[in-house]
Amino acid sequence: MSGQHERLVQLISDMEEVEAMALAREMLDGGAAPTEMLGICREAMDIVGKRFEQQEYFVPELILAGEMLEQIGDMVKPLIAEAAEGEGKKSIGKVLIGTVHGDLHDIGKNIVTFMLDVNGFEVIDIGIDVPPEKFVEMIRTEKTPVVGLSGFLTLAFDSMKETIEAIAAEGLRDDVKIMIGGGQVDQKVCDYTGADAFGVNAMQAVSQCKEWFGVAS
Repeated sequence: MSGQHERLVQLISDMEEVEAMALAREMLDGGAAPTEMLGICREAMDIVGKRFEQQEYFVPELILAGEMLEQIGDMVKPLIAEAAEGEGKKSIGKVLIGTVHGDLHDIGKNIVTFMLDVNGFEVIDIGIDVPPEKFVEMIRTEKTPVVGLSGFLTLAFDSMKETIEAIAAEGLRDDVKIMIGGGQVDQKVCDYTGADAFGVNAMQAVSQCKEWFGVAS
């Protein structure tokens, strides 16, 4: 499967839509795990993001990459939902999630939102290019104990930091746990932004939210 894995990453990152979708379907029909497909999506988007920041790609390529990942997501989601059925879906708690100001990327956010939903969380998705004051407003009105800040481009790191500072300035920081995700997030970025945790993929985001809500993974 590793050869197909690498090939699909390459096809997506090279904007070969028809071949990429055909290979994705072939892999899933051949028994590839949904989690592997989500991992492929992340690897490909990491490459696309780097090419965008190096000005090898521009907005049209970002849009096309997003469309390809959405198509793969549509293939994968029914399999994930099917696996989650029968596990007794119940409301664990509220999670507020949005892509920070200055970033229009939503594929990673959408995958995390879906995974949280099928695992029993009530997810409040406030979209893309969300200003700090909107996060503050929604934390106040929805009383969400967990907040997810998504951002694909490195410019989003400053927006994440500004958002968390705004939450703190309004006296709400002690009331929420904040996770960041998307793009090249790591512990260094987590420390820089002031977040409580970071997630490198949707499964890790779910596990962290379950830990915060005191639910066994």
